[in-house]
Amino acid sequence: MHTAQAALHGDPAVGLRAVAALRRLAEGLEALQVERARSQGWSWDEIGAALGVSRQAVHKKHMKRTGR
Repeated sequence: MHTAQAALHGDPAVGLRAVAALRRLAEGLEALQVERARSQGWSWDEIGAALGVSRQAVHKKHMKRTGR
């Protein structure tokens, strides 16, 4: 069973584990793409807009990883 399918499982224990796994995957992918965007000169405003959050929110979340 794929993780996305497991998130819809009738057993909450299975569904919640899948939701947690998907959250970890999404967080890792976001971090990867933010690092790429910063290395290519994107501003925090541009990254925030692409993610649908404020510049301040994305900066606070990712500034330590990117070092900028």
